[in-house]
Amino acid sequence: MPSTSPGQAPLRPHNAPQLFPRQIAVMILAAVACFFAGNHVAARLAFENGTGLLLAVLCRSAVALSILAALVFFQRHSIRLPRGLGWWQLVLGLMITIQSLCLYSAVARVPVALALLTANTFPIILALLTWGLGGARPSLRAAALMLFILSGLVLALDLPTILGGGADVPSDWWLGIGFALMAASALSVAFWVTDHKLAGINGQVRSMFTMVVVFIAMIIAGIGDVLPGGMGLPDATVGWIGLGALMVLYGSAFSVLFITVPRLDMARNAPVMNVEPVATLLFGWVVLGQMISPIQMVGGLIVVSGIVILTLRKAE
Repeated sequence: MPSTSPGQAPLRPHNAPQLFPRQIAVMILAAVACFFAGNHVAARLAFENGTGLLLAVLCRSAVALSILAALVFFQRHSIRLPRGLGWWQLVLGLMITIQSLCLYSAVARVPVALALLTANTFPIILALLTWGLGGARPSLRAAALMLFILSGLVLALDLPTILGGGADVPSDWWLGIGFALMAASALSVAFWVTDHKLAGINGQVRSMFTMVVVFIAMIIAGIGDVLPGGMGLPDATVGWIGLGALMVLYGSAFSVLFITVPRLDMARNAPVMNVEPVATLLFGWVVLGQMISPIQMVGGLIVVSGIVILTLRKAE
């Protein structure tokens, strides 16, 4: 027999942390999204001043790993993985490694807001991946929303003008968009693995092992010189500022999110995180002087709106 009547919110376990008032939860999530946005802008600043891609991901993962290891230690979580799940945990870590590298590669080549908007189309890829692997088929309404999001992305990237020859873009621009799409694909696989193979593992433990894989992968890639210049140090003061800001902003957002998430009612409030591309647009303009056209802004608004609607439908 269900414990609640229709229309009532499900009862929370008696030992669950008390939820923040919704206004506070929204403010926290908006601040976290802005910190993540600032992290990407700081990364572009670091890359423009000699910082290697591998070094940036290594520093970021080191901060995240330190935070997660402390949380797991002080909360005394078991770190023993169930039999047979070690390989799936490795796959998850490698997918996040690929996602991190590809997203930063995109940020280094195209306006940061466009890189984030493109990468944030991952819910579409995840829905199609889930369907292809035997999951539920997207409904007609969900398919319409996906097309709505894609139409917004076409405008945000200003593809009609570019393909019509009305705008010249460097070859790196197309490569950057490709990297953003690869980041979205890798994140989709990561979410699928998390939901279908690793859902039974404590979130902090799962995330800690994920960061262990990312950290080790960056060290191996650096030692093997897989990416020439990937471990390069900043060659100017502003580059060091960008690298430091990247670490502080990412670490702050990561720690606040993981510490407060049990009290944030993410099922209702997670769409607030989609303010990140909007904040990135603002920070990219103020810090980097990156501008996009009015039609691109409209496209970005369509993308963000579609993703919010899609997320709210999944939370129902």
